[in-house]
Amino acid sequence: MPRSSFNSDWTIKSKVSIFTELNDNPDDRRAVTLPHDAMLALERSPEYGQGSGYFAGGAVEYRKVFQAPLDWRDRRVTLQLQGVYRDAVVLVNGAFAAQRPNGYSVFSVPLDPFLHYGAENSVVVEARAHQDSRWYSGLGIHRDTVLSVTGLAHLATDGVRISTPEIDEDKAVVAISARIVNEDVVTRTLSVHWRILDALGSEVTTTSSPLTVRAGECAVVRQRAYVPSPRLWSVANPNLYRAVTEVWDRDERIDDLETSFGIRSLSLDPIDGLRINGEVVKLRGACIHHDNGVLGAAAIGRAEERRIEILKLAGFNAVRASHNPLSIAMIEACDRLGMLVIDETFDMWTTAKNSFDYSLSFPEWWERDVESLVAKDFNHPSVIVYSIGNEVLDAGNPHGARWGRRLVEKVRALDPTRYTTNAVSGFVGTITALLPDLKKRAGELRGKVGVNDLLGELHHLFDELSLSDRVTDMTEETHSVVDVVGHNYAPSRYTGDLERFPQRVVLGSETLPRDIDELWSLVIEHPHVIGDFTWTGWDYLGEAGLGSTRFDDEEFAPYPWLTAWCGDIDITGHRRPASYYREIVFGLRAEPYIAVDRPRGTGRAAHGLGWAWTDSLSSWDLMLDAGAPVHLEVYSAAEEVELILNGRSVGTAPTGPAHRFRAAFDLPYEAGELVAIARSGGRETTRTMLRSISGPIVLRATADRSAIRADDHDLAYVSIELLDADDTMATSSDMTVNVTVDGSGILQGLGSARPDTEESFLAASTTTFEGRALAIVRPTGAGEITVTVSAPGFEDVLVTVRAHESDPAFEVR
Repeated sequence: MPRSSFNSDWTIKSKVSIFTELNDNPDDRRAVTLPHDAMLALERSPEYGQGSGYFAGGAVEYRKVFQAPLDWRDRRVTLQLQGVYRDAVVLVNGAFAAQRPNGYSVFSVPLDPFLHYGAENSVVVEARAHQDSRWYSGLGIHRDTVLSVTGLAHLATDGVRISTPEIDEDKAVVAISARIVNEDVVTRTLSVHWRILDALGSEVTTTSSPLTVRAGECAVVRQRAYVPSPRLWSVANPNLYRAVTEVWDRDERIDDLETSFGIRSLSLDPIDGLRINGEVVKLRGACIHHDNGVLGAAAIGRAEERRIEILKLAGFNAVRASHNPLSIAMIEACDRLGMLVIDETFDMWTTAKNSFDYSLSFPEWWERDVESLVAKDFNHPSVIVYSIGNEVLDAGNPHGARWGRRLVEKVRALDPTRYTTNAVSGFVGTITALLPDLKKRAGELRGKVGVNDLLGELHHLFDELSLSDRVTDMTEETHSVVDVVGHNYAPSRYTGDLERFPQRVVLGSETLPRDIDELWSLVIEHPHVIGDFTWTGWDYLGEAGLGSTRFDDEEFAPYPWLTAWCGDIDITGHRRPASYYREIVFGLRAEPYIAVDRPRGTGRAAHGLGWAWTDSLSSWDLMLDAGAPVHLEVYSAAEEVELILNGRSVGTAPTGPAHRFRAAFDLPYEAGELVAIARSGGRETTRTMLRSISGPIVLRATADRSAIRADDHDLAYVSIELLDADDTMATSSDMTVNVTVDGSGILQGLGSARPDTEESFLAASTTTFEGRALAIVRPTGAGEITVTVSAPGFEDVLVTVRAHESDPAFEVR
């Protein structure tokens, strides 16, 4: 196949100056398989700050040695790098070949001018990270790499484009084009053939066209194919087709590519909102950062897929990339699983948020990075909206609005089939102009209230300024250039701006999790409000402690805090209480959910920023003395819930929408069974139960799948749990567990969801958090993989996974 994975056989070392190498000859190269995150191996210290999760920055050098056969002289060899964080420089056989400042853009590097044919060659990729991100960025080649070896006449990179402009029950028009590059010295007359296959691999239609391309030029060939009785792509039924593009020179096939696509229509207006295939869709959205928890920023295919699987099971139907383009692997997972996507360009334009961030490169590079984003997304049915920015500081002035217009018009020129938005914070976008007023008001408050109350009062002040007429006027032009107005933390504007701007379609592009019941009511009640995106669907590294709950005698998220702790789902994939609350609000869960306050907060005043949920978990294993006070909530959409402890009624309380789906109870602790019964109309609708630990605890380890592919895209996730004989989680009995991997695999990562840990995800041991830990195993070849989990006082647990051989070549979609 002309395109294959280039992920294996790399080495990595710290980048040092040539003079240091000459004097000390340090060679700390380690073998790695891509995607890879080098930041996980760097130092953590209080001096590096909460934003990065207290990780240091650094510079690294990846190197790969490979053979270039003699027959490549008459071929074209290109290396595609799908994401290098950041300020990448590519050297081939010691010569500069390319650079890319953006840490998330896909870019291609022609290797031909630098190759030694019939000999050994080297490619070096340098990467840097230093005070350039507000959250944990990772470091290095964190996404896939692909090597293309084609003829002199070949399909251009991202040269196949597919759209479905006309759809009805009987047929769908598939508009398909291919851009052919002729790097030969003679004119070539070629033939381009397309076969469209359904999900089972059956051929549904074909088309072809001749094409003449002069030497040194490129040409585009277009066809309209007709698919009978099309199976449409949607969230509920993510039906996919495949277009096989073949380029023929007489009887010789000289290039080919397989591209997945979906047949679906989009429409948008303030009367009906967003419609997909003619049906109104409200976006139940999750903002997500790019890291994969214990893997760091490495976007290994199975890790990206698993996140989408869990998010969809939790009730989300859409994700917003925050605040950079999603990986190709994640977009493909969204296509397969039925998850809608808002893909985002930048977190900043011309005004910096960090000392050395992308704003330094934006004026020169923005256009190429937008081109990369659209080329990556064009054929993917899951992508419905492009976001041109997040809380950019340029949004509140005319020059910033001009930049927004340029970005949007560039996107529309490249892809007129999708919509645009800009996730605007009225406060952030106008902060430069409003800063004198804010400082004055904050100074007045500072002398009247304590530190914790000051944070709350400042939050109200931010809201007041964000919703002012002054901000409305300052952001009007910025909002006017996009198709969907994105509001970050400004739900009052959904209806407040309606009279002045009746033609606007509005999106809650970023919202607070604790307000989801009120926010979702606004989404449901107003057609022009198409959805809500919570911050955040999945917990992430960096912005340490953003969602933490602290008490009067505690510092805010000091070292070693690592995660933001504001996700519905923790970094290991375990759903937290907010996730179940949201599922109930969405109308997707009937069973009540019991959220018990952690004992550490008993009798103390709790404080948290707007992103904090209650400091709770669903457990009755509390390690408290009998009679100790416990506070808990029951979430339910029913009219009322009754709480029963060991067969005795504790009380009944109203729930449902009128009571924000929550009922609070205070009771003395008593080990045993705690049951919540939901009732409507006087009848029980459903119930749930928590149990205390009973009897000895056992160590259990379970793989998510017993068989995986023996390639660089797959992983086995091994859940490690402490349980009693009834499978009740021992949330109060944490201990250190050790993991070894034998056979055809390695331990890629090990850790827990503990938000304030000093333990490394690269170590072979970790401490469980509330009874859980997670080991991630990567195959190194075909064969059996044995994972052994051990802990003091427990019998070792063995888990076996089989890695099956697969073709290392794969088609780039």
